[in-house]
Amino acid sequence: MAATISDLEELSRRIRFELVKISHRAKTAHLGGALSCVDILVAAYWAALNIDPAAPFAPDRDRLILSKGHAVSALYATLAVKGFFPVSELETYNQNGGHMPEQPSPGCVLGVEWATGSLGHGLPVGAGMALAGKIKKRDYRVLVVMSDGECEEGSVWEAAMFAAQHRLNKLMAVVDFNKWQATGRSREILALDPLKAKWEAFGWHCHEINGHDLAALVDVMGTTVGRSERPIAIIAHTIKGKGVSFMEDDNNWHYRSPTAEEVVKAAAELKIT
Repeated sequence: MAATISDLEELSRRIRFELVKISHRAKTAHLGGALSCVDILVAAYWAALNIDPAAPFAPDRDRLILSKGHAVSALYATLAVKGFFPVSELETYNQNGGHMPEQPSPGCVLGVEWATGSLGHGLPVGAGMALAGKIKKRDYRVLVVMSDGECEEGSVWEAAMFAAQHRLNKLMAVVDFNKWQATGRSREILALDPLKAKWEAFGWHCHEINGHDLAALVDVMGTTVGRSERPIAIIAHTIKGKGVSFMEDDNNWHYRSPTAEEVVKAAAELKIT
């Protein structure tokens, strides 16, 4: 049965609470940027992409690369709730002897397609996967989730030119535009604007949407890929720390982890009982 928007919203709340818990338990950073991309991942895994946890190596599966690897807790939690591995295994996140490092490596858990963390590398790898699919006449799609600060990397724009040149129309880049990076507002670090026009100038179709509107995410991510000869870029306007009011748009949550009391407060806000 297809997931409804209400189903997707419930999944987003559940995954956000898992992120708060594991950040508290592991005392890890990057919670704000993980919370901002949850709705993108939920729309991808439950509505837009053909990815089956029962067949994680299927040759024609769609591929998702989380290029903003510092937010991998969001990917781990999404994969667990989707059924790639038991949710209880999230308790091993960033633990000695565990298999869920703070920056992902391929094969660390089922469903992780590539090692990321060095920003700017996910889109080039995604373009390579899309080109391989085109050469082999495979029908799979490749979705790369990026950060806005990552768009300052030169390798991103080299890959963007490459993808347009080779008409990689099964490739999609989703920019989690939460307006922050490590040391300040993204637009103040380097001139990102006009970001939509930049992607279009590099030969991509570009959409600009609310990155927390699950209906809009499902519509754009699920219906635009492959409809023309161009790759697709989506600028998803998001809020860092989304879902927990005292974390929203506060860059301190790029660095700190919640206390036990803050976990309880977050549970109440996310309507987790």
